[in-house]
Amino acid sequence: MVQTVYLLSPPTPLRPVSKLPASSPSLSIARIPPRSLLPHSSPRLRHRLRFHACGASAAPPPSPDLGLLVSDNGSGNVAAAAAAAIDVDAVTEAELKENGFRSTRRTKLVCTIGPATCGAEQLEALAVAGMNVARMNMCHGTHEWHRQVIRQVRRLNEEKGFAVAVMMDTEGSEIHMGDLGGAASAKAEDGEIWTFSVRSFNSPLPERTIHVNYDGFAEDVKVGDELLVDGGMVRFEVIEKIGPDVKCRCTDPGLLLPRANLTFWRDGSLVRERNAMLPTISSKDWLDIDFGIAEGVDFIAVSFVKSAEVINHLKSYIAARCSDREIAVVAKIESIDSLKNLEEIIRASDGAMVARGDLGAQIPLEQVPSAQQKIVKLCRQLNKPVIVASQLLDSMIEYPTPTRAEVADVSEAVRQRADALMLSGESAMGQYPEKALIVLRSVSLRIERWWREEKRHEGMELPDITSSFSEKISEEICNSAAKMANILGVDAVFVYTKTGHMASLLSRCRPDCPIFAFTSSTSVRRRLNLQWGLIPFRLSFSDDMESNLNRTFSLLKARGMIQSGDLVIALSDMLQSIQVMHVP
Repeated sequence: MVQTVYLLSPPTPLRPVSKLPASSPSLSIARIPPRSLLPHSSPRLRHRLRFHACGASAAPPPSPDLGLLVSDNGSGNVAAAAAAAIDVDAVTEAELKENGFRSTRRTKLVCTIGPATCGAEQLEALAVAGMNVARMNMCHGTHEWHRQVIRQVRRLNEEKGFAVAVMMDTEGSEIHMGDLGGAASAKAEDGEIWTFSVRSFNSPLPERTIHVNYDGFAEDVKVGDELLVDGGMVRFEVIEKIGPDVKCRCTDPGLLLPRANLTFWRDGSLVRERNAMLPTISSKDWLDIDFGIAEGVDFIAVSFVKSAEVINHLKSYIAARCSDREIAVVAKIESIDSLKNLEEIIRASDGAMVARGDLGAQIPLEQVPSAQQKIVKLCRQLNKPVIVASQLLDSMIEYPTPTRAEVADVSEAVRQRADALMLSGESAMGQYPEKALIVLRSVSLRIERWWREEKRHEGMELPDITSSFSEKISEEICNSAAKMANILGVDAVFVYTKTGHMASLLSRCRPDCPIFAFTSSTSVRRRLNLQWGLIPFRLSFSDDMESNLNRTFSLLKARGMIQSGDLVIALSDMLQSIQVMHVP
């Protein structure tokens, strides 16, 4: 039985794209003229589903030279040459074996790497616990330190089959504190007098003195201004100005961390005139960006983005210096300017981060939740991955369990269908980085399972985002495939993609089942590891869809990752085809 559904393509005679073996029911695509383009929810499109009885020979046996490239925590063997192998990590393999398709986590997890997690053993523990992206915060550490961490992550991927991506996060040129004289932190108590100074100190910092990176700081602040550290984690009142020094009284005590962001408020409003004049990408940032390009990072996150122009400029710079591969640019939404120009920034970028800590220092706290929801929704509509960051499990920096309010916060981000959640201080310097990651993973899994059990298929309207005719075909195929996956209750969607674009379109639709994204590019595989629902594999494949499927089924069945009878939908961005079939 071959099931044929008609979708848009350039005008050609009506004909099936492919016919798969009759050993199991399958679906192939036939082509219709372009004027018949219909949205994926159109009843006219649904009613074009037809069934034809036809005979076909049994599927050919898999090629004997096929192999699987996988590591079982260091003990796996390469079964064949890379061209015939498939890359998958042992954690994903074990999860599929033990719990099946529906158990896989859809929300991705980003971990900031710091002193608590920079060792090889700690990095592997995070990867095993679910880390998809390792974030390098360029506010801290030297280039040599970051280089060692990046190379350890790459070695982990090569030896253990993981696809952990590396994200470099620029410091930005906003006003911030210095390094606290080398101390890991300092405690500000209520009523204490602290000095914020623009002076450079050759000797150790005097007691209760903080260096500020902005030379005009002492000129801009006024007596009576309120100074917020790290988005309000500690507050001071300006009481006196003496040349380059600003004397402040602590009004809300707390922990001061090196290079924390500083903002100051006057008469209930943020003083931002000087901030608006500072460049988005500082001279230090450009040096860091050159370093990231040389080390082959997968993402560069840009702090305090004010306009799309900055993103476009950086992407042109990267393209000129990195012609052989792509580095995705992520815009951090953390300022009033970012919110004012939100849509143009997201359209220009390859993804976005909701940096709630700094954003909450520039807008009223009660507006942060609605801003988060707006950013997540817009990114989803424009097909850009979005990360929800800052203070998700902040209490776990010091304590082994989170607060119930933090769990509810994480749950809300998962319910909003954000692509990824990010740990900052929790994993960089916290006492319990692995436990914090396990909390994110377990909460994500539970909320996702609840969503599926309640059959909460989303009604979010996804606008057309493609411009060319060929891309519109891919978009309609993915929209239809996701809806079919939900209606038919398929076990997984398989997508064969060279650039990752079709896998991204599928992720945007948020189907109930996991998406197995097969790509021949190692760097594309890593970048796809940031997007919701995608399980990326590296696999060399051809334009012959039947051969690809037979090979993939043989490789995955040999490891127990799929079973005969599993129902899958298969797509390809090379042939723009779609098929529904049971695993033989």
